[in-house]
Amino acid sequence: MTRASGRRLKAAAAFGVAAMLVATGCSVSVKSGTSNVGPTTLLVGGADNGSPALFRNFNPFSPNKRNLTTWMYEPLGVVNNLDGAETPFLATGYDLPNARTVDFHIRQGVRWSDGKAFTAADVAYTFQLLRTHAALDTAGVWQHIRSVSVAGDDVVFHLKNSDVPAAKLIEQTLIVPEHVWRKVKDPVTYTDPNPVVTGPYTLARFTPNQYTLAKNKSYWQADKVEVQKVVVPGSSSDLAIATQGFDWAYSFFPNVDKTWVKADEQHNSYWFPPGGIVSLLPNLTKAPFKNIDFRKGLSLALDRQQIADKAEQGYVQAASQTGLLLPNEKASLNTAIPDQGMVTQDTAAALAAFAKAGYTKHGGKLVDASGRPLSVDLTVPDGWSDWLQGAQEIIQQLRAVGITVKLDKPQPAAYQQDLQNGDFDLALGTVGGSGSLYQDYNNLLNSAFKKAVGTSTASNYERYGDAATDKLLNTLRTTTDPAAQQRLADQLQNVVYGQLPEISLFYGGLWGLSSDKKFTGWPSQKNPYASLMTWGSTPLLVMTHLRLAK
Repeated sequence: MTRASGRRLKAAAAFGVAAMLVATGCSVSVKSGTSNVGPTTLLVGGADNGSPALFRNFNPFSPNKRNLTTWMYEPLGVVNNLDGAETPFLATGYDLPNARTVDFHIRQGVRWSDGKAFTAADVAYTFQLLRTHAALDTAGVWQHIRSVSVAGDDVVFHLKNSDVPAAKLIEQTLIVPEHVWRKVKDPVTYTDPNPVVTGPYTLARFTPNQYTLAKNKSYWQADKVEVQKVVVPGSSSDLAIATQGFDWAYSFFPNVDKTWVKADEQHNSYWFPPGGIVSLLPNLTKAPFKNIDFRKGLSLALDRQQIADKAEQGYVQAASQTGLLLPNEKASLNTAIPDQGMVTQDTAAALAAFAKAGYTKHGGKLVDASGRPLSVDLTVPDGWSDWLQGAQEIIQQLRAVGITVKLDKPQPAAYQQDLQNGDFDLALGTVGGSGSLYQDYNNLLNSAFKKAVGTSTASNYERYGDAATDKLLNTLRTTTDPAAQQRLADQLQNVVYGQLPEISLFYGGLWGLSSDKKFTGWPSQKNPYASLMTWGSTPLLVMTHLRLAK
């Protein structure tokens, strides 16, 4: 499950109490540690979670780091995951002299929070650190880089192959100070308890239950930062978020209008833009899913909006079969594909497609040529209640065309392993949402990821493979001309729309809640400069946009 549909705080039974408190006007006192939140302090919920206590780890390359590490360390540039737009940070920009070279222009006048000057040498050191300690290279940047060199104020990345999309991957790497990290004996296990950073905030206070960030007074964009402190509780229930004065939270709230918004109708709002595509993944190594006509029948049998409404309570829309997140990526849409790639349920056409695949309906059941009824398994992780609700709707809709579907509910870790190993018939999964069209299509379609069933793969769980599609991906990877890139993207959309390697169902929402009581300038549908994710580098965009409410 990706971040697009992950990090959802499910409503507990106590949430009904929250709704009742809001409706009756009752209040709950803020727990110790958050009661002294002032007018220039941001209280953020759903941003981090102790298990049960917070562990003091701010190593930006650690998989177990505190989530707000990325509010302190900065990358060369931030990519808006909604539309792929790039905002320069520690680099002022980059050039592509050719498809094998990326030249980043390093920003001047930046200082580390201990007063030392930030230089191009810090950037080069960071990447060499990731090369020396491969466990730190969690994004796999050295799969793309051959070498790194410094030329004045520029850092030049020499790539292993022609690889235009690598620039976006490289620029999102968090940069650390050489003068601090070169003294660290084991960077892999180092917890970086007192991080020295270039970003808008530094660590002010840490306890096992809560930590606080304070504005970095020497920040190079200090004039754009009006939030003076950020308070991060180690746990924040839906009840607390709804009633205890939180300014920003990432949480899936059932009946959000009657809970979060009702708590403060003048100031509270929400925005759930698409962050990925929740799809039906067919195992293309198995019959009947390897048959394109059967996949067309599955696609035509489904009412996507009804599934979306059942799963996500009407907060998200049915997804386009192009593989694009709409409207985020509308500028990249292949206009020759009808109805922006939306597929309408058509039961008669579905049955005709099934018949071409060798399955006909008799006695209410879809049967093969020998008369054997068709029964398939649908894999959904246990505990993901919204997906499970959507799965029940899928089961009912497929039953209507004669397919018996059995629900398989492994624990999340086992579910992920099943996907990676190809041990499923049909599965719900998330695709797209990286902010890079190339990366999204490459992860979905590249036959390099097509491993034998039983062998783990990192992407392309459905195990699609096509030489012509691989050629399109390779050409897109080496192309710098925007017009040529669009033509290739059009052809890749045709592959997803026509070949149905996955069946797009609905968009996974990014569950952002905000209050403009103290701060204005939040991302919104009218101002989509970022999403309301509280992790990754996206908050750097938000925190340099927020302004004190007047």
